Amino acid sequence: MRAVVVHGPGDYRLEERPVPVPGPGELLLRTDAVGICASDLKCYHGAAKFWGDEHRPAWAEADRVPGHEFVGTVVAGDDEALGKRAVSLGDRIACEQIVPCRECRYCLEGAYWMCAVHDMFGFKGFDGAMAEYVLVPSRALTHPVDRTLPGQVAAFAEPLSCAFHAVERGDVGFGDTVVIAGAGPIGLSAIAGARQKNPLRVVALDVVDEKLALARKVGADVTINIAREDAVARVRELTDGYGADVYIEATGHPSAVPQGLALLRKLGTFVEYSVFKDDVSVDWSIISDDKELDVRGAHLGPHTWPAAIKLLESGTLPMDEICTHQFPLEDFQQALDLVGDSAGASVKVSIVPSLSAPTTSGSTTSAARA
Repeated sequence: MRAVVVHGPGDYRLEERPVPVPGPGELLLRTDAVGICASDLKCYHGAAKFWGDEHRPAWAEADRVPGHEFVGTVVAGDDEALGKRAVSLGDRIACEQIVPCRECRYCLEGAYWMCAVHDMFGFKGFDGAMAEYVLVPSRALTHPVDRTLPGQVAAFAEPLSCAFHAVERGDVGFGDTVVIAGAGPIGLSAIAGARQKNPLRVVALDVVDEKLALARKVGADVTINIAREDAVARVRELTDGYGADVYIEATGHPSAVPQGLALLRKLGTFVEYSVFKDDVSVDWSIISDDKELDVRGAHLGPHTWPAAIKLLESGTLPMDEICTHQFPLEDFQQALDLVGDSAGASVKVSIVPSLSAPTTSGSTTSAARA
């Protein structure tokens, strides 16, 4: 099979590899689609969080196939694996990113998404899905997905479930003003998730008008282009001078953190979801003495996958406008570069192995939309 393989920062290669053979309790999937995440891009560029230093784990292993946002069709597996997951050959499933050990303190307490071992598809322990086939280990967590959804839409269940978890961490109430920084894949997903909670208003922040227009389509009541407007002043106008109740940071840009602290009212809630490339510094006295804020992290998408998949299957989100670009495996480098182009027109970029690579010399977009 064709597979993208990690050799080091900035060095990913398309190679031929044997198709995995499932063992007892394992499944083999034909990859329908795999989304490219901001964390994939940061890992590609050698961000310390993924390549390791004395303080942080080296999650991105050499000789690993990347890709953790994926869905696939079941093509092989023994009766134990099929029965355990209540699937048949030909069914489609999505896999959660983390493959919990089920033995550490966190797993035994039920917090599997914080597993101490922290094996994850495409980063550590198990190959991901930037390949024609992907192996599903026996302890992986899987969810059925409608086979009629386009692959890139079905694969969006991963970022959507992550954002739903961020919304859950915000404890959004009916009377709340919820501000979401960023209208990329996670931000748009958080807007859609917050809308499901039916707060008083959902406010979206970004610097790209086209993404703000899309934010309205997924549920934002108010959009603010922070390149032209003072977001803090505008939010205070909307809230009788108090500020937002909940702020969800989904940009990964250091400036969005102090922005959120300024936007929130006293006793507000700050939810951080992004993966940062650079360190962030803030005035911690705002969190403590000034406002007594509740600051919460959010990691992965525990217990939110069924709701995310249900929303995708409902057809109510404008997924044709969210899943903007699809590439064949041969063009994985172009796909990674497009994700890194913050000024580009892409929202969600995916790899669909069944696509054929462009045959015209120099072509960059003819096969990029499906």
